[in-house]
Amino acid sequence: MRKRILLVEDEERLMEVVKLNLELEGYEVHPAHDGKEAMDVFHSERFDLILLDVMLPLMDGFAVCRSIRLENRKVPILFLTAKNSAQDRVMGLKIGGDDYLVKPFELEELLLRVKRLLERSTTDHRVGPSEFTFGPNVVYYDRHEVKTRDGEIVSIGKKEMMLLRLLTERDGETVSRDEMLDLVWGVDVYPSSRTIDNFILNFRKYFEEDAKNPQYFHNIRGVGYRFLSGTNR
Repeated sequence: MRKRILLVEDEERLMEVVKLNLELEGYEVHPAHDGKEAMDVFHSERFDLILLDVMLPLMDGFAVCRSIRLENRKVPILFLTAKNSAQDRVMGLKIGGDDYLVKPFELEELLLRVKRLLERSTTDHRVGPSEFTFGPNVVYYDRHEVKTRDGEIVSIGKKEMMLLRLLTERDGETVSRDEMLDLVWGVDVYPSSRTIDNFILNFRKYFEEDAKNPQYFHNIRGVGYRFLSGTNR
């Protein structure tokens, strides 16, 4: 079975050259020209690898990577970008990228990196923690379940788990409402911000001893929410 690659690139000429060379190597390539299209295609198809530009219209590559990683930790992501500072490289790897190739690049090097990432993905199952513990609570990311402070196992929905993963993995950081909406719901979906508040109320019900005086899930007025596990207090 041919490996399926999602190629996200807004520069048409480069898109054509990379797509052709990947297809000549026997890969099945699905193109996307902006961040929104990338997320739409990602949700409609299964892929073995994602090649992702950073400077994209509508939703940049870093945001696309963050959003994908909230629901899929396994698919390899290789950044292809002109952003070549050490800070950009560190950011790309920190948020879940597996490799980072700076433009302009040699096609031979790209094809080699693609081959190695695909080979590694079939044997390397170190895809990040499958659960997270804070206080008496446990989040089972892959199972879409949580263990509450009372020891009850509760199943939660996909969007609720994505928001919970976003907050817990950004332990100690304030996450704005706009970022939550973009990463969890997408740039073209506009749920009421009350939806976020309702999810936070659920989290407090599951995990807080006193929901009116939360220990873990804090409202940052006018901005968003901050999760504090206790290690960043």
